[in-house]
Amino acid sequence: MNKIVSVLILFTTAVLLSSCSEEQQNKLSRIGVTWLEGDYKVTFAEGNHLKSWTVLDGKVTSEPDKGYYYFWATENGRKIYVQTPILRSYIEEIRN
Repeated sequence: MNKIVSVLILFTTAVLLSSCSEEQQNKLSRIGVTWLEGDYKVTFAEGNHLKSWTVLDGKVTSEPDKGYYYFWATENGRKIYVQTPILRSYIEEIRN
């Protein structure tokens, strides 16, 4: 039963995407890329090494195929561009 449902969902998705223009398909694919928007603390952890960044009113973008999060963070009062591995990072929402 699960295989039938999976095939039906896959078929329906393929039909819907084939009726979309290339621009619409690009927009749909980007929906899965941008993960979070707002204020976040992103922490990289490997063994005893911890490094954290603050993302204020920004977004954290993921690219699972490459295995990285990308974001602009504030560090020492300046904006820096950061790339950190998904498998060794975690994200916490900052609530005001």
